[in-house]
Amino acid sequence: MTAFVPDTPLRVVATLSGARGLRIEIEGDLDFYTADTLVATVRAQMEDHPDVRDLELACGGMGMCDSAGLAALLMVRRRTTAAGVGLVLTDRPSQLDRLLDLTGTMEHLTGESAEPPRAAESGESEDREPAQ
Repeated sequence: MTAFVPDTPLRVVATLSGARGLRIEIEGDLDFYTADTLVATVRAQMEDHPDVRDLELACGGMGMCDSAGLAALLMVRRRTTAAGVGLVLTDRPSQLDRLLDLTGTMEHLTGESAEPPRAAESGESEDREPAQ
């Protein structure tokens, strides 16, 4: 039997920060093969530390994030919301922000609004009237 080993295995490191904070550093790809690792780590840490009220997912070391990785982040959001724990994603790579923008999950996961497209990027001029 052959097992798939991802090119960039996921490494998660959990540390308590302050009296009621938990920080989980994500290093590597968050994808179909590794997403369960993140969810299981968050679940275990929240069970082991029920007084935690703030969870930081430090994404600075994150490689790519596919749809399964996004589903894992959404699962973490559901778990933290149900437990009354605040969630913040720090040091997000630009590709993660792009994924969150494209899927309409930016505000749900970060509390931030997605950037509206600029007129120059959309091919429209602000002072040009629409064609009739």
